[in-house]
Amino acid sequence: MEPVTKPTVDIAIPVHNEQRALPGCVAALHQYLEGAFPYDWTVTVVDNASTDRTREVARELAATWPRVRLLTLDRKGKGVAVRTAWLRSDADILAYMDVDLSTGLDALLPLIAPLATGHSDLAIGSRLAPGARTVRGVRRELVSRGYNQLLKLVHGVRFSDAQCGFKAVRADVVGPLLRDVVDDGWFFDTEMLLLAEHNGLRLHEVPVDWVEDADSRVRVAGVAADNLRGLARVARAKFVGTAKVTGLPHRPPPAPAHPDPVAAHPRARDLGEVLLLSAATLVAALRRQHARRR
Repeated sequence: MEPVTKPTVDIAIPVHNEQRALPGCVAALHQYLEGAFPYDWTVTVVDNASTDRTREVARELAATWPRVRLLTLDRKGKGVAVRTAWLRSDADILAYMDVDLSTGLDALLPLIAPLATGHSDLAIGSRLAPGARTVRGVRRELVSRGYNQLLKLVHGVRFSDAQCGFKAVRADVVGPLLRDVVDDGWFFDTEMLLLAEHNGLRLHEVPVDWVEDADSRVRVAGVAADNLRGLARVARAKFVGTAKVTGLPHRPPPAPAHPDPVAAHPRARDLGEVLLLSAATLVAALRRQHARRR
């Protein structure tokens, strides 16, 4: 992927009935971006069907700070909020974060930089990667670890944390990718990452500091049931071949940086391929030996 010259970044904050948390979130994020963020940025508050004063509060914040804007939706769902904000934005890099700011903002620049340079296509914050530090209850910890282990078991994923509300994606992959993401609720994140990895996109993980918010709107039991159904649906799509995303930008094959390389021929094989070839060779040799004895 080509690096983005002077990239623009749009950070979406999906909210539903968050009149208490929203002002502090926007103030803290605005202060961080003004003081320590090197890219041109916009913050988009996405109000999806709030029934309290969230929308009015967001309008006041947008009137106070020119780089803060409000997007209003009549449907609930984190997925539909993030999807709509990203697809309507003209920024080069699209991000989102939870309104409770559970993830430390010092991870934002490491999240965006690999996308700006072209090294990666998506970047995700991880509470389970080496170096991450978390403060949360035992129940949430067990549910999170169990869910991500299930992802590894069912889908063989290489990323460690699908559900941390701290993600970013390049604009040139977001359109084709989200066209095939079905879920508009809490499974949105997982489905996007499963399709991205399945289609060869490069994911970058950032270990984060994360502190659980006791006022979280997440209802663990309902979310867990939806996620299990989503995992089965994506697994079925992979099996029948409908999880292939078309229209993604092409990433060229690896090439040596040295101007005069000594290339390896034939290509190096991974351990799994070596073991399979060795087993096949051994079986063939045993069959030949058995045939000669007969």
